[in-house]
Amino acid sequence: MKFNTKVIHAGQKPEETSGAVMPPIFQTSTYAQQAPDVHKGYDYARVGNPTRTALEKLIAGIEGADACACFGSGCAAMDAMLKMFRPGDHVISSNDLYGGTYRLFTQVFEPFGISFSFVDMTDPNLVEEAIKPNTKLIWIETPTNPLLNIVDIRVLTDLAKSRQIITVVDNTFASPYLQQPLTLGADAVLHSTTKYLGGHSDVIGGAVATSHGKILKNLRFQVKTTGGVPGPMDCYLTLRGIKTLSVRMERSCNNTRTIAKYLESHPKVKHVRYPGFTNHPGHSIAASQMKDFGGMVSFTLKKDSVESAHTFMSNTHYFTLAESLGGVESLISHPASMTHGSIPAEVRRKAGLSDSLIRISVGIEDEQDLIADLDRAFEAV
Repeated sequence: MKFNTKVIHAGQKPEETSGAVMPPIFQTSTYAQQAPDVHKGYDYARVGNPTRTALEKLIAGIEGADACACFGSGCAAMDAMLKMFRPGDHVISSNDLYGGTYRLFTQVFEPFGISFSFVDMTDPNLVEEAIKPNTKLIWIETPTNPLLNIVDIRVLTDLAKSRQIITVVDNTFASPYLQQPLTLGADAVLHSTTKYLGGHSDVIGGAVATSHGKILKNLRFQVKTTGGVPGPMDCYLTLRGIKTLSVRMERSCNNTRTIAKYLESHPKVKHVRYPGFTNHPGHSIAASQMKDFGGMVSFTLKKDSVESAHTFMSNTHYFTLAESLGGVESLISHPASMTHGSIPAEVRRKAGLSDSLIRISVGIEDEQDLIADLDRAFEAV
């Protein structure tokens, strides 16, 4: 089954009692049992729900995993993944990653005795040097948020396997349409389904897909025990969004290619970060592990100041100043004060995330309207 077919049919079948093509929204908290512990697969909705099951099967199918566990948010999915580790364990992650991930690592799990090393993962040698006897996990994000650095998944997962270390890839920026981390050697793949999978800026969710038995056992335990699960309506909206993932991503990637070239040639732009450019340090790796180069672009202005960035972002119309990414509409944000505000300034700057960096998520609008919108914003600076 090809990917464009998988997003519609993977793990899906008409609902048994009615023949409904789309899975119904099973809005129930509990299920009738024939006798204690005798039931038709469901007993309590925290543990399982048929609408959620349909979503989990779909995500597992498009990621090439045996199973998937869905959660109430991307952060809840990360939290469940980290809870398989114990005090004294060590985790290696990127020095350029989503601010919410950094906050979860350093402010929630570090006080419980799990240690973290943040390194430049574009250099596998630095990752290898960071490995300790107690290293249990390598957390990979690629493309990174918001600098769009590219990490070689094959190289790092091979390294991890040689040391019996688990690997998880946050695939949110790429989506399964562009990148299949499990086929590249990863043990698990994580998504904020809020972004490209949902695709319409109307639902919050998270998911981890895996064929690794130990990881899956932990995830199912966390679903049952800590209960950070999505409601049936959230699952339905995400299911509906995934069905158009291929066409949305194709359009977004095409628009982004045009916007990136426009920004690169603009006299008021200092630097553009886009892995589709041949001079991007990770271009060849991205070309080898991604189908296309994504819907995200980051750039700085020649007037390299926070004030100039704020002025620019306040003068767009179609690019809405907002958190998040991956919707059908184009969004613009200031990572230093928004998505990455929880990362200390000195840590951000050391990783290359300047105070004036602007990040845009390119939607599926007409590309000429988007360029005209940016033109008007550039006039203000």
